[in-house]
This record gives sequence, structure tokens and C-alpha cells, in this order.
Amino acid sequence: MAGSTRLPRYAYLGPAGTFTEAALRQIAGPDEAQYLPMVDVVSSLEAVRSGRADFAVVPIENSVEGGVTATLDTLATGQPLVLLREVLVPVTFVLAGRAGTELADVTRVSTHPHAWAQCRRWFNANLPAAMHVPATSTAAAAALLAETPPDHDPGFDAVLVAPLSAELYALEVLADHVADNETAVTRFVVVGLPGELPAPTGSDKTSLVVHLPSNEAGALLEMLEQFAARGVNLSRIESRPLGDLLGRYSFSIDAEGHLAEERVAEALIGLHRVCPHVRFLGSYPRADGAATNASPGTADADFEGARRWVESLRAGSTPT
Repeated sequence: MAGSTRLPRYAYLGPAGTFTEAALRQIAGPDEAQYLPMVDVVSSLEAVRSGRADFAVVPIENSVEGGVTATLDTLATGQPLVLLREVLVPVTFVLAGRAGTELADVTRVSTHPHAWAQCRRWFNANLPAAMHVPATSTAAAAALLAETPPDHDPGFDAVLVAPLSAELYALEVLADHVADNETAVTRFVVVGLPGELPAPTGSDKTSLVVHLPSNEAGALLEMLEQFAARGVNLSRIESRPLGDLLGRYSFSIDAEGHLAEERVAEALIGLHRVCPHVRFLGSYPRADGAATNASPGTADADFEGARRWVESLRAGSTPT
């Protein structure tokens, strides 16, 4: 319709019923955005790079398994992308199957590898003979089971999914509270093309990919000193192999604070001076709203005052 505004397009790990869709619904409801389900995280991010999507919602960290390597590695290379926002989704699992399936009959369980990893102890205790059948997502496993005719074998007996997936695909819950850790949380991020940064809120993160300046003793310390000297705390740091030679790694980092803050900008200046590669992945609001507290001597006013003092020395004023 003439004059109508196109809804923003969000790529996400589908199909309907995934934890990623639950994260997306925190950001934009189905009436506020066009949902574009993808088969995996990489496809979601590449949809933004190619222009098929305006944004992608992808998992980046889990409280049990740590960083989501597919997300970290795809963000670290290729056309630059930036993180614009993060949301947290509690992770709850049920074991579900076709009507009439008994828990004792389950020997093959399909789900995403990250989901299986979060429920290993439960399966060891309750279904020790059960084998994992990998799926591209938890909901994809549920959809396949629901769509396979009753007289055909989909390759597994049950699925490990979110309660919503079991409901959406009309599957029978065989066991609930399956997760090893009932308080597990997954952190999702909204990813877009570089542009104007979200405004600082006082509760922000800055994400980076940094290569070490050398493979010599002290190289990691030299990189970390750029943050420590400016009072910038790191909330996450993970090493990832560069992939060219054994022993060569990059670091995926979340620092507390926003690029607009002096201490964070100074830390990035230091990294740029001593590290061969620094990729800025954005400054964006924290999902938990926790305030970022500047250490003594690292507030913006402290940097500005020190800069004025140096300028006065250059102008020939008497130091005080």
C-alpha cells in the first residue's frame, strides 16, 4: 500500500518454538516485525550481511555451556556486524514424544547439541542408554517428529525441547524439569550492520575481537593491561582458534562500559596501538540493567581533567 512502512525483518534460528524465537518476542512482537526463520546461526547472520534481513537475533552465551562458538566465530570474520542489544531467556526443557510413547521406550533423543549438553546428568540418571541425535534447533526436532507419519521412523523416539515447542507441535510431555540446572539462562543479542551506536545508558557493554600482539611470553598480559590501566572491567573473555596454525588464538571480549566513555575509548586506543587486529562489535545496553561503576580516577571527568593538565603543560603553564 502506498505510503506504508515496511516492518523490520528479523532473522532467527527457527522454526517456530525455539528459544531464539522467545528472545525475538522480547524485542519485537509478530505484529511489529517480519520474522525470518533460518536453519542455523550462521544463516541468520549472513542474512543481515546480504541485506535479506535488517537484524538477526542469535544466542551468544549460555550460563552452563559458555560462549556459542558459531556466533562468536561468524562475528569475528567477514563483513563487519555490530551488537545492538541483548536479552536473557531462561532455559527450561521437557522430553516429549508422540502420543502413546512411554519414557522407558526412549533410546534416541533429538535436539540441538547445546540443549543436550545442558541435560547430560538427567539422562545419565534416568535414561542412561539414550543416544543423542543432533538437530539444527530444538524446535526443528519437534517439527520433524510431528510431521513424520506415525508408520514412519524419523530416526529418533523423542525430542528435548522447550515446553512451548511441545505445545505448538502437539507432542506429549514424557518428562518435565529435565535440565541439569533449573536456573540456566541463555543470552541473545540483536545484530545489525554498523551505524549509529545505541546511546550510553550507564549500564552498557562493549564487545570486541582482539588478536594477541605476539606469541611471546607476556603477550596476553600486555593486551589485558590496556583494560586494567583504564579501570575497565571484563565481564567475559574467551579464546578462539584463528584456524590457520596451531597455537594461534583470538579473544572474544565483553567489557563493561560504552565507547562514549573516556576509559573505554582509551582502552581501545591502547589495544589498537599494541594488537595487530581489533574488531569492534558494538556498545549496547546490558540486559540486567546493572550500573557500571567507574573505579577512582577513571571517570570521564578524571580523564578530561588530566587532558587539560597536559595541555596546560604544552602551553607553558606552571604545573600544579
